[in-house]
Amino acid sequence: MRIIFAGTPDFAVPSLRLLLASKHDVCAVYTQPDRPAGRGRKLQPSPVKELALSAGTPVFQPLSLKSEADLQQLRDLNPELMVVVAYGMILPQAALDIPKFGCVNVHGSLLPRWRGAAPIQRAVMAGDKKTGVTIMRIIHKLDAGDMLHKEECAVTPQDTSGILYEKLAALGAIGLEKVLGQIESGIVMAETQDESLVTYAEKLSKNEAELDWTQSAVQLARNVRGLNPWPVAQTHYQGEVLRIWQAEPIAADNKADPGTVICTHKTLDVATRDGLLRLHEIQLPGGKRLPVQSFLNSHRPHGVKLG
Repeated sequence: MRIIFAGTPDFAVPSLRLLLASKHDVCAVYTQPDRPAGRGRKLQPSPVKELALSAGTPVFQPLSLKSEADLQQLRDLNPELMVVVAYGMILPQAALDIPKFGCVNVHGSLLPRWRGAAPIQRAVMAGDKKTGVTIMRIIHKLDAGDMLHKEECAVTPQDTSGILYEKLAALGAIGLEKVLGQIESGIVMAETQDESLVTYAEKLSKNEAELDWTQSAVQLARNVRGLNPWPVAQTHYQGEVLRIWQAEPIAADNKADPGTVICTHKTLDVATRDGLLRLHEIQLPGGKRLPVQSFLNSHRPHGVKLG
């Protein structure tokens, strides 16, 4: 099949790599325009663009696909299928209608749960026991198309959003390969989404980074994992922002006010509404990420109230 691939971040790379190594003809790659990054704010190509260029595949970076010129360019490529993975742009119906076999999307959740921008982070923060990827048809409604295949993945107590992101990126390529086989054989097993089961994964914001110590230790630990690697959970310690990279809930009877630090020479626990949150890796402004034991070598926070 002649396939156009549309994607931008690392999450899309395994799927593109699969297609480039397959018998299919990846006739073009669409990705977001280069963005400024790093201290020098130099324009940086997306991970998808870098892979496409290394493979000698034509790359297109339109600001949108709404203009007639952009749509005609898409038609001239004569695609049979368009594969979309975290492209970061909503495709107009005119673009969806161009490929012979339509457009499919690799989405990082078990639809209809967690439609939207941050399905991986929301699954972690909600305490989901499992998640996965769904390969679906794209229609002109957010993540609402018929489901063609799912790959499941357990969410462990050690999984951060970053860890789960990598797992699901790899699963996306596995699921995509199976769906390509369905399309080629003409036997596509499509399942309509149950709208009564839909949940939405709103985009994360920096405002969510601040921990609320009146929540339970279990919920706070989920938040820490879900906010890692961005925007990273934080609290305030003696007037400075203290970032929390790793923590775990400890079941314990506790009478201290939420946010109160309870520590020994080896552990640093914080009182919550229910249980204690044991911090494992933290970071002060201008400093590196530190194991809590190193922090305790030079700080005596017992009894300090965070927040």
